[in-house]
Amino acid sequence: MKTGDRIRRLRDELHRANRAYYVDAAPVMSDRAFDDKLEELARLEREHPELDDPNSPTRRVGGEPISGFRTVAHAAPMLSIDNTYDEAEVRAWVQRVERRLGAEEGLFGPDAAAFVCDPKIDGVALSLRYEAGELVRALTRGDGRRGDDVTHAVRTIRSIPLTLGAGGPGVLEVRGEAFIPLDEFERINADRTAAGEEMFMNPRNACAGTLKNLDPKVAAGRRLGFIAHGQGATPGAVAPSFSAFCALIEGLGLPVSPHTTQASGADAILEAIRAFDRTRHGLNYATDGMVVRVDSFALQARLGSTSKSPRWCIAFKYPAERKPTKLVSVDHQVGKTGKITPRAVLEPVLLSGTTVRHATLHNYGMARQKDIRVGDTLLVEKAGEIIPYVVEVDASRRPRGARRIVAPGHCPVCGAPVEIEPPEADGRPELETTRRCVNPECPAQIREKLIWFAGRNQMDIEGLGESTVDQIRATALAPDDARRAELGIPEDLDPIPLTHFADIFALDQHRAALLRLDRMGEKKVDNLLAGIENAKSRGMARLLAGMGIRHVGSTTARQLARAFADIPALLRAEAWQLMPMAVNRMSGKKRRELLGDDAKIEPEYETGLGADTAPVVHEYLASDAARDTFDRLARAGVDLRSQDHVEPGSGPASGDNAFAGKTVVLTGTLRQFKRNELTERLEGLGAKVAGSVSKNTDLVVAGDSAGSKLDKARKLGVEIWDEPTLLAHLPG
Repeated sequence: MKTGDRIRRLRDELHRANRAYYVDAAPVMSDRAFDDKLEELARLEREHPELDDPNSPTRRVGGEPISGFRTVAHAAPMLSIDNTYDEAEVRAWVQRVERRLGAEEGLFGPDAAAFVCDPKIDGVALSLRYEAGELVRALTRGDGRRGDDVTHAVRTIRSIPLTLGAGGPGVLEVRGEAFIPLDEFERINADRTAAGEEMFMNPRNACAGTLKNLDPKVAAGRRLGFIAHGQGATPGAVAPSFSAFCALIEGLGLPVSPHTTQASGADAILEAIRAFDRTRHGLNYATDGMVVRVDSFALQARLGSTSKSPRWCIAFKYPAERKPTKLVSVDHQVGKTGKITPRAVLEPVLLSGTTVRHATLHNYGMARQKDIRVGDTLLVEKAGEIIPYVVEVDASRRPRGARRIVAPGHCPVCGAPVEIEPPEADGRPELETTRRCVNPECPAQIREKLIWFAGRNQMDIEGLGESTVDQIRATALAPDDARRAELGIPEDLDPIPLTHFADIFALDQHRAALLRLDRMGEKKVDNLLAGIENAKSRGMARLLAGMGIRHVGSTTARQLARAFADIPALLRAEAWQLMPMAVNRMSGKKRRELLGDDAKIEPEYETGLGADTAPVVHEYLASDAARDTFDRLARAGVDLRSQDHVEPGSGPASGDNAFAGKTVVLTGTLRQFKRNELTERLEGLGAKVAGSVSKNTDLVVAGDSAGSKLDKARKLGVEIWDEPTLLAHLPG
């Protein structure tokens, strides 16, 4: 047989094997036979590069990394779907549909199957485009109008055919959900744990990160799955209904859900929803609801869409899964500000598709209010299907000898005294909201501060993550030889100091020692040192945000950087200069006590600090420790100047725009802006951008798919702008 013919036969056999496995659930060859044929095909393609084909099954293993993402407009918008947790709202939606279409047409009679119920997979929405039967592009949902081109990663997903079977249209767009199978997710996390890396929180986020990785080999190694659930922009009428479309694309080789059911009315829809809830936890992928849609495409067109979602479908979301498990013990964790937080250690329980071993108890006061005891059976759920937390205690199953949680009287890491807030909680533990180690040199605080400082939204030092910080610090702090060996620390390696922010900027002096650490090759070390060098010029706002100063988050850090030209100017400031707006709101007597005869000030800036928080920040800035820190950073070459400073009266924050002094809330998806970029721009105009709507909110900017924040704004009568209105008011 000629080489070209052999290559074509192997490709055909492997394509058919993928379809048989992923679509028909009827394998036609063993895994070993598949791998042998794939290896033979790869060898023949290497020997005959003139016979290369971008849709060859060998491309499933991933090619070369791409340099960056292209953002591409969707041919038809990928709208979000209205959702509900209430069966009564499903009935009301059915009634609205019937009323709009006209029940007298007989479309919703007892024998009609006018609706389709389709499982809602908890993954990442994709739009696949095929031309002449070949996969040409795969886009993420993005903002619904434009998405990222992730074709490089999608080509590695074996359940997505690179070429369609015969009989398809010339152009076909298919929408569906990519996901990481649950058993695969467990394997990935086990591998990451063994490698000393952080575990992924859930399959959905891991899938999104996989698709957005520039190296397709990452996606190939994580064995993603895909199930189609809709039609995109496909010229011409390829099918009269959703159910017919699913049958068509399944015939072409695309996987569709075997759990899709047809229903004739509200009762049948709700029965399908309940039935699927009884079986969905046995599936090998995460689901969080059921999408109900009108089956007929013609009727869908008549119903139309709002600006953010179609009227012809609704998603019923299942309540967060709750399960009982036993509280084995409680860890006491120390954060970067010294806050000590209790964390529950649980008997492992499978919850929403992942094995849960820990849950936050928030604070000791809450643990006391819920009367949580070691040995108790707790009801645990995932907030937003991500973060496990304790809902309540099953007191009826409390064992004899269950022990109350004892809050540590001293720091569990360094033994220093603790500070309790509010002070009255010292005698009434159920009132406690915060317990804090007061030792700024506490090793646990230093570790958390270093990790935070290097984080993406702070100094953005690539390569200096949690595991690398631990590994470097262990050269000096590991308690014994066994721990050093566990972390790959050579016995004769000199300690690498990493106990202060400034130590990060001196790591270039320890390059030879870094190279001797486990999994720290030349490329990784050079990338780390380059990231550290780049971080020196991040500027005052990022520096302050990264230091873990109490009451100084990213927003306050940017406001301080606008008010003061550099760190030395900030260190010279009086306490009242850190809270000018608060001072002007004080009574005349209080102002005179604070300022003396100069009882009136003309603030040109907002810092976000008030009468309670500004003195705490000022006390730190005036301390010897703070001044020593900034001196050391300056000597290390870190730029202490502000990149955001606005001279009084010269900038837009002085009040000559629609945002100065306003509290603004952003909600929904905006087409023209990334959320963090718009936040920075509005704050640069003197606005305070808040995360939630309250009676103090002046303005809500609502993009597509705005949810509960928009509803609350309407209820409170807060002014609401859409994106065009926002653009009209932005200067320049």
